[in-house]
Amino acid sequence: MDAPLSDSEAEMVITQTNDDIPEESDIMLSDTENGQIYAPPPRIAARFYRSSNSRRKSSAPSSRRNSISSTHSHQSNRSFRNVCQSNHVAQHLRRASILETRKARLADRAAHAEQVRLRAALAKATPRGSNSEERALAAQQAREKHLAQVAAACAEEVKRAKKVAEDMKERKAAEERRYRLEMEEKLADAERRRAEYKKSTRRPRTASLSPTNESKKAIPGHTLTPEDAAKKIQALWRSRWRRNVVGAFVELGLCIDKVHDATFEDITSILAEEKLLSATSKIMSIFGLLTEGDVAANGTAVRTFLSAYLILGHPEHVFSKDGDQEQDLIRKAKDLVISFESALPRLTAYNNYTPAPIRLETVILAHGAFITAFNDWKARDSSAIIETMVATFVNLDAIWQSVKDETVDEVANEYRMGIRDNQVILLSKIRKLVGPERASLLIRKAIRESRRARPRRRPAGDVRPRLAMESSSPTGSVTSAEVTGLEAEAASQLAESQRTATTDGFQAREITKMFSVMPHNRILVHELAIDKDFRLDPSPQAELREAMHRDLCDSMLKGFENGEGNLWTMAMAENIREKLLRLLKPGNSMHTLISEALDQEHISTQLNQGLFSYEKFFSFTASILPKLCAPVRDAEVKALADELVEEGPLPDMIEKIFKLLHVIDLLSLDYSNFLLMNAAPTLIKESAGYEARSFAQDLDSGKTTLQNTRRWWHNAAVNLHTEADRRDPANRPTTDKIYARGLVDLAIATPPLRDSDLPETLALDRVRLLRIRADAVRITAIGGILLTAKNLLKRDVRSPWKAEAARMWDTLKDGYDATDAALSAKMLSMIESSHAMPPATRAQLASTIARLLTQAQSGKLTDPVMKVLFQRLKTHIFSRISASSSGERVRAASTATEGLATTGLPEFIGQVGEIVETLGRVAGVDRRAHSVWYEQLSEEMERLGQEIEGQGQTGGERSIEA
Repeated sequence: MDAPLSDSEAEMVITQTNDDIPEESDIMLSDTENGQIYAPPPRIAARFYRSSNSRRKSSAPSSRRNSISSTHSHQSNRSFRNVCQSNHVAQHLRRASILETRKARLADRAAHAEQVRLRAALAKATPRGSNSEERALAAQQAREKHLAQVAAACAEEVKRAKKVAEDMKERKAAEERRYRLEMEEKLADAERRRAEYKKSTRRPRTASLSPTNESKKAIPGHTLTPEDAAKKIQALWRSRWRRNVVGAFVELGLCIDKVHDATFEDITSILAEEKLLSATSKIMSIFGLLTEGDVAANGTAVRTFLSAYLILGHPEHVFSKDGDQEQDLIRKAKDLVISFESALPRLTAYNNYTPAPIRLETVILAHGAFITAFNDWKARDSSAIIETMVATFVNLDAIWQSVKDETVDEVANEYRMGIRDNQVILLSKIRKLVGPERASLLIRKAIRESRRARPRRRPAGDVRPRLAMESSSPTGSVTSAEVTGLEAEAASQLAESQRTATTDGFQAREITKMFSVMPHNRILVHELAIDKDFRLDPSPQAELREAMHRDLCDSMLKGFENGEGNLWTMAMAENIREKLLRLLKPGNSMHTLISEALDQEHISTQLNQGLFSYEKFFSFTASILPKLCAPVRDAEVKALADELVEEGPLPDMIEKIFKLLHVIDLLSLDYSNFLLMNAAPTLIKESAGYEARSFAQDLDSGKTTLQNTRRWWHNAAVNLHTEADRRDPANRPTTDKIYARGLVDLAIATPPLRDSDLPETLALDRVRLLRIRADAVRITAIGGILLTAKNLLKRDVRSPWKAEAARMWDTLKDGYDATDAALSAKMLSMIESSHAMPPATRAQLASTIARLLTQAQSGKLTDPVMKVLFQRLKTHIFSRISASSSGERVRAASTATEGLATTGLPEFIGQVGEIVETLGRVAGVDRRAHSVWYEQLSEEMERLGQEIEGQGQTGGERSIEA
C-alpha cells in the first residue's frame, strides 16, 4: 500500500483534479460520526457538472476555488483529514483511473479522426470527372447512338435501293435475253426461207395451171389425221373467239375522244358497267396483260387499265394538284392508251386477230410503266389519306377528352356513342390501308402526342395558402359566407381604401391608391361559366401596380430625406398590416399576432421614443410570410426572407419595402384564387341567372341598350336568308342558325373590332373575339404561304407541313412587321431548310411572303389565295358551330380534318379546333344568359318579314286590279 499523503499534497491533488476534470463532482463527507459518504446538494453539484467546452475564467470573482461551496469543501476536508485519510487516497486513485480512461478514449478519437482525414484525403485525391465531362460523355454517347440509328436507317434505305436496282437489272437482262432469242428465231426463220428458196428451181415461163388442177396436183389423195383436224378446229375456234372479243370491245366504242367529251360522272358510271369490265378483261388477255388463275388481281388490273382513260379524259377531277408525279402518270397513261388503240385496229382476220410481236411488246412495256407510276402515285396519295384519317381519329379523341367532364351524363353518353362509331369506321379504313398492327401503332402514337401537347391543368393544391388549407374543410365545400365574401371582395377593398384615405395622411392615401385584381362580379361569373378553371391574372394591372409601388417608394425615400420618416413609416406599416390581415380570418392566431405586432399606437410610441427598428420589422415579416404563402411561392418567399434579414443603407431598405409589397400582392392573388376555386361550383351553377339579372338591370337603368345587338342580329338574318333563297327557298334558317352565323361573322373577320360592331350581349367577350380574329388572320397568312410554296414546288397540297407551320405560328405571335426584311427571310428559311428550291422559285416565294405579311398586317386580304382560304376557314367553322345536336357536332368534327386538308389548311387542325371549342363555349354561355332578348329579336324579325311580305302581296293585287 502506498504511503499516506500529507495535507498539502492532498490539497494539491484535489485542486488539480477539479481543474482538469470539470465533469466529475466531488464527494463530500457530511457525517463524521458514522463515516458515511453523502452526495453534495444540487446547487453545489451544478457547479461541478458544468460543460467541459466552457472556458473557465481566472478572475477571482468567477474562480471556482474562491466560491463558497469550494471553500466549504476545502475546509471540511481539512477538518476531517486525519479521520478520512484513506478515503482521500481511494478518491485519488479512482480519479487517476478516470484520467487514464479518458486519455485512452481521447487517443482512440484522435486515431479515428486521423483515419477519417486519411480517407477524405484519399477520396479527394482520387481522380474523377466533373459534371461537364460527364455531360460531354453522355452527349457523345447520345450522338454515337443517334449516328448508329441514322447509319442503320441509311443502310436499310441503301439495301432497299440496291434490291430495286438488282430487280431492275434482272428484268432488263431477262428482256434482253428474250429480245435476243426472238431475234435469233427471226434470223433462223429467214435463213430457213432463204435456203428453201435456193433449193426450189424456177418454174418455166408457161401458162399457169388452173387452181383446181394445181391443188389436185399438190395434194393428190391427201387425208387429215384426227390430231391435225383437232388442231385446225381449235385454231379456227380461237380465231373466232378473238374476233368476237375484238368485235365486242370495238362495238362499245371506248376511246379517248369519247371519254374526253363525256362528263366525269357519266364516264365513271360507264367504266363501272359489268359489260365493259368483261370485254376489257378479255381484250387484255389477248394482249397478255392479265395473269391466269388470279381473279381478284385481274379485276384490279382491269380497273387500273380503265383508269388510264379516266386520267387522260378528266385529270382535273382525278388529281388534287398538278405535280411532277401527276404529270409523269399522265404521260404513262397517254403512252399506254396510244399504243393500245394503235394495236387494236391491226387485229384482223389476216393475222387471226393476234397482235404482232412488235406492237404486243410496245403495249406490254407501256402497261408496265403505267402500272408502276400508278402504284407510286396511289401509295403517296394513300399516305396522305392515312394521315388525314389518323388526324381525324385524334381530333375525335380530343373532343371526347374536352367534353367528358364538362357536360351532363346524357349529353356525354351521346357524344361518346357518336365519337366511338366514327372512330370504329376510321379504324377499319386505316386497317385496310396499312394493316392492323401498323394502324394501332400510328393511332397510339398520334393520341399520345396529342394528349401530351394539350396544356395540363395546374393542380389546385400548389397555389393554396397554407393557413387557408389548414382552415378549409376536408370535403372542400363552400359556405355561403365564403361566396358572399368572394363576390364582395372588390367592394370591400375599395371601401377599405377610401376609409384609410380619410383617416390617414397624404402618405396613406398614396399607399392605398391601388387597383384591385378582382374584376367585376358579372365578369367573374361570366369567365367562370366559360372556363371552370378560370383564375385571376394580375397581368392586366401588374405593370401599373409595379409603377405605382415604385413611385411610392421613391416618394418615401424623399420623405426620409426631408425629415418625414416617421409619417411614412406609420403609413407603410399600416398598409402592409391591412394587406396581411386580408389574407386571414379574424380570430386566427396569426391574425392576432399581426394585429398586435403592427399596431399603429405601438409603432407610433416606438417612433416617438426612437425605438422603432426596421431590422426587427423586416425580421418579423420574413418569419410570417412563409406561413402565409402557398407552396408554389416557397422559392420566391425564401429569397425575399433572406434578403430582408440583411442590413443595408436607406436605399436598400426602401428597395426591400418595394419587393415586400410585390410579394404581398402575389399572396393576395393566391388567396383570392383560393376563394374563387372554392366558390366556383356555386357561381357556375348560378351564372346564367345572375348574368341575365345584371344585364336586365343595366337595360332598365339605361347603362346599355340593344342597338348593336339588333343590328348584328338583323345582318346575320339577312345574310342567312339570302343564302337560303339562293340555295333552297323552302329551307328557312332557324334561330340557332342565325345566331351561329352572326357569331362566326363577328369572330372570323379581320381586326380591328369596332365598338359599333360588337353586340351588347357579347361585350364581355371582346378580348376573346379579338384573339380569335388575330388567330384566323394568322392561320390564313401561314396557310397562304405554305400553299404557295407547295404549288411552286409541285407538292401535294393535302400533305401537312406541320413543323414549318408550327415554327411560323410561334414567329408571328408578336405580330406582322412587313417592313422587316429579317422576318420575311426567316419565314423563307423555315421552308427552305426542309425543302430545297431553285433560285427563281425562292425569289418568287420571297416576294409572295412579303406581300401576304403586308396584307395580314393591314387587315385587308386582297390576295386571291388569302381571300379564298379565309372564306373557306369561315365556312368550315360555321358548319361546325351551327351543328345543333351532339351527333351533328361529332360528324362535323370527324370530317373536319379532311375538310381542312381539302381547303388547303391541313396544318391547323389543332388551332381551328381550339377556335371552334372557344366559340362553342361562348355561344352556350351567351344563349343561356340572353336567350330572352334573342327570342324577342327573332320575333321582331319575323313580324317585320311578314309585314314586308304582306305589303308586297297587297301591292301585287293592286297592280293586277289596275
